[in-house]
Amino acid sequence: MRYGINVAILGGLAEPGRVIEFAQEAERAGWEAMFVWDHLAFAWGVPSADPFVVLAGAARATSRIRLGTAVTPIARHRPEQLAQTVATLDRLSGGRVVLGAGLGGVQAEFTAFGTPYPSGAQFDEALDVLGALLAGEEVRHAGAHYAIDGVRLAPLPVQRPRVPIWIGGTSPAAVRRAERWDGWIIAGDGEDGGMTMTPDRVPGHSGCLALIGTSDPGQSLAAYAEAGVDWWLEHLHERRMDHDALLARIRSGPGQP
Repeated sequence: MRYGINVAILGGLAEPGRVIEFAQEAERAGWEAMFVWDHLAFAWGVPSADPFVVLAGAARATSRIRLGTAVTPIARHRPEQLAQTVATLDRLSGGRVVLGAGLGGVQAEFTAFGTPYPSGAQFDEALDVLGALLAGEEVRHAGAHYAIDGVRLAPLPVQRPRVPIWIGGTSPAAVRRAERWDGWIIAGDGEDGGMTMTPDRVPGHSGCLALIGTSDPGQSLAAYAEAGVDWWLEHLHERRMDHDALLARIRSGPGQP
């Protein structure tokens, strides 16, 4: 099992410099990835940072850890613009990006700006267009939500055949999408920072499975590895600890395999 951190870039952690420091300290301490939330939380009164700007800063401040979102509401973006952003970030980082993709869990982040909450069909169509662009295909698409007339993305991401796309969520539709794409991200903890998913409840999956959870320094997570978890993403947010305690948790390093 591999270990990363998952940072809620809201509230005080909407300050980009703090999250870039987290990335640097995570790399020094032996974590292998940093994922960040992707929310327009200011729509419901909470400061929030742009994940791709933050990850770009982290890309320049680190050299080894993977960088990603957990997760991006794909249909909140135009797929061609998101493809360009992700490809640019992958090139900037030297091929270290993972795109976490979801439908979007907070409807106000759409409706507050006059945008209807997307359907699953729109999400699937956006994924198809995004995946084809990131793969370097000449995209000709005429669907219910998007139309692309013979366009090929350039420059392409470093990673081939494209940047990995991991699907977030536990609905039957999310499970179906995760089987089709490159990985699956699920939450195993609650808002209070305690674990809600025990190893015996980890769902089976044929691909890469990333579990968001919380652990103490040095805690053995072998039972989760044995249950089929490929990535443990330590959840760092202000409801769990204050900034100094979060930084200390990062510096203490991952749990034991």
